[in-house]
Amino acid sequence: MNKSSNRACATALLALGCSGLLSTTAQAADIHVLATGALSAAFRQLGPDFEKKSGHHLVVSWGPSYGSSPDALPMRIQAGEAMDACFMIKAAMADQIKQGKLLPATAVDLAESRVGVAVRAGLPRPDIASVDSLRATLLAAKSVAFSEGASGKYIVGTLFPELGIADAMKAKSVPIHGRELVGTAIERGDADLGLQQISELRAIPGIQYVGPLPEAVQKVSVIAAAIGKDARERKAAEAFLAYLKTPEAAATFVKTGLDPIGAK
Repeated sequence: MNKSSNRACATALLALGCSGLLSTTAQAADIHVLATGALSAAFRQLGPDFEKKSGHHLVVSWGPSYGSSPDALPMRIQAGEAMDACFMIKAAMADQIKQGKLLPATAVDLAESRVGVAVRAGLPRPDIASVDSLRATLLAAKSVAFSEGASGKYIVGTLFPELGIADAMKAKSVPIHGRELVGTAIERGDADLGLQQISELRAIPGIQYVGPLPEAVQKVSVIAAAIGKDARERKAAEAFLAYLKTPEAAATFVKTGLDPIGAK
């Protein structure tokens, strides 16, 4: 082969290589995700694994499934924030589907989430084994934090009234707004005790997770996912949802305080 042919061959190979790289790059997508903080610990592990396996990149914005703060997921959706996939408490997601913001045919249940209790590191571990002991613990606490999301809505609207302590808790309540986790406020010293989704409390290593609420007053919420009506990266987002139904993802859900639903 002469020099001219060699140059032509090298040029062709270089073109093929560049073409392949551009093709791979074109297939990679930035997946814009709106997600409940209940998934923060799980996504901390699952996100990088999915990105490595798929080549896609997750752009996650966190917020509670309920609330009126700018970080709350309903407010983000209403403001038109980019959204390929959304992860919310199922009851809250139903409202967004009804409003036409999410595609109902893509909705899938991912995991069950329960409410737990945590205290500042170094404080005595309180007794919450029974309804009576939980009531006594809450009344004895100097300050109690909860979020504006699904768990906080349940705590203020149902738990405190059922325990007969709604009025007594008003002066010691510390509502946490936006994307901040209750555990972060406890760690900072804003409250001695906090109640939130177990997975969110366990996402903060600097506090002491005590345990779940007694079953008689427990609140089980389903975390669901769906594709946004105006998703720009629908295929990539669907791939992420499918990944979250794998046994590997299910195992991570369990480790981070969630109960997976229907892993394949």
